[in-house]
Amino acid sequence: MSPEGKKLLNIIILGFGFMFMFTAFQTCGNIEQTVIKSFNSTEFHGSGYTSMAIIYGVFSASNLIAPSVVAVIGPQLSMFFSGLLYSLYIAMFIYPYTWSFYTASVLVGIAAAVLWTAQGNVLTINSTDSTIGRNSGIFWALLQFSLFFGNLYIYCAWHGHVHITDQDRRTVFISLTVISLVGCFLFFLLRKPDSESSSSAEATEPLLQEESCDNPRVNLCFLSAVKACKLFITKEMLLLGVSIGYTGLELTFYSGVYGTCIGAMMSFGQDAKSLIGISGICIGVGEILGGSVFGILNKRIGFGRNPIVLLGFITHIIAFYLIFLNIASDAPLAPEEGTDLEAFITPSVGVALFCSFLLGLGDSCFNTQLLSIIGFMFHDNSAPAFAVFKFIQSIMAALAFYYSNYLLLHWQLLILVLVGFLGTITFFKVEHMANSIRRQSDYDSI
Repeated sequence: MSPEGKKLLNIIILGFGFMFMFTAFQTCGNIEQTVIKSFNSTEFHGSGYTSMAIIYGVFSASNLIAPSVVAVIGPQLSMFFSGLLYSLYIAMFIYPYTWSFYTASVLVGIAAAVLWTAQGNVLTINSTDSTIGRNSGIFWALLQFSLFFGNLYIYCAWHGHVHITDQDRRTVFISLTVISLVGCFLFFLLRKPDSESSSSAEATEPLLQEESCDNPRVNLCFLSAVKACKLFITKEMLLLGVSIGYTGLELTFYSGVYGTCIGAMMSFGQDAKSLIGISGICIGVGEILGGSVFGILNKRIGFGRNPIVLLGFITHIIAFYLIFLNIASDAPLAPEEGTDLEAFITPSVGVALFCSFLLGLGDSCFNTQLLSIIGFMFHDNSAPAFAVFKFIQSIMAALAFYYSNYLLLHWQLLILVLVGFLGTITFFKVEHMANSIRRQSDYDSI
C-alpha cells in the first residue's frame, strides 16, 4: 500500500473507532438526565447536568497534561486506555450509585483530554496541507454516524414508554458498554505512517525534540506542557479561542439540554421520551451531511473556510429562533412528568426535529473548519495545539452544563447567539491570517 493510502486507511480506522465509542458515549449523554429523573431508587441523588459539568471541567484542566501523556505512551495506547475509562462511565449506569457516578465523571474528564489530544495528533501526522480538509471531513462524518446508530437504538427500545424502568435502563447501558469497548480495540489497527520526507518524519513526533537530558521522558513531559502554554497565548489561538468556546457552548446544548427539552414537552404526547432518540438521529444527519460536503468536497468545489463558518452561524440562528418559539422556556428544568407551560406557537414535533438537524449541520460547519485551520496553522505542534483546542472547548462546555441547571431556555439561547456572533468574526480574522501565510509560502516556493 502506498504511503498516502496507508494514511487514508488510518484516518478511516480512527473514524470508525471514534464512531463506536461515541455511539455509546453521546447516546449516554443525550439520555442520562432523562434516565436519572426516572430512577426507582432513593439512594441515588446525582444530576446529569452536574456530571457533565464535572467531566468538562476536569477535561479542561487535564488538557495541560494530556500532551505529555501522549508523548510518553504514544497516541495509540493513549486512545485505548482513555476509551476504557469512557466504557467504565457508561457501565456505571447499570448499577448506579452517587459516589461512583461522580467518580467516573472525574475519570472520564481526564480520559477525554488524552483521547482528543491523541486524536488530533493522529489526524495531523496522517495529513498534509492538501489533505487536512479532506481528512477532517472524513473523520467528522464517521464520528457523527454515532449519533445516528445510538439514537436509533434508543428510539426503538423506548418507543411508547412513558416511564423508563430499571430493566430498560440496564439493557440499554449494557449494550452501550459493549459498543464502546469495540471502539477501543479498533485503535490497535492503526499503523505508523511511512515518512515521505524529513519534514513528515518530524511531524510524526511533533512534541518537541530538544537536546536530551538525563531523564528524556521527564524532559519531554515538561517541554510538551511548556509548548502548550506558549501556543495558548499566541494571537492566532486567542482569536480562535472565541470560536472554539462557542463550539463548547453549543455542544452542551445539542448533546444534553435540547434532548431533555424535547423529552419534557407534554404536548408531544406519550412518545416524547422516544423522540429524544429521533432528535439525536436528526442531529447526526446534519453532522454527517456537513462533514461530508464541507469537509470532503470543499477543496474540489473551491470553497474557503469563511463561507462555511458563516453558513454554520446562520443555520444556528435559524435553529435557535425556532426553538425559542416551539419549546417552553422551563423545559430544561422540568421534572420527569414534563412541562405544561405554553410555548409561543403550538409545539410541533416536525419543527423540533428540523431544529435538531440544523443544530447538527451548523456544528459540523464550525468543527470541520476549526480542525482544518488548526491542523494548518499548527502542523508542527499538533498535539499541544489540539490540547489547547480541547481545553477551551471543554471549559466552556463545563460552564454551560453548570448554568443549564439554573437558566431558562431563552437565556441559554441568548448566550449562544452572542458568543456565536463573536466566534464567527474572530474566525474570519484567523482565516485571513492563514491565507496570508499560504500566499507567502507559495511565493517563497517560486
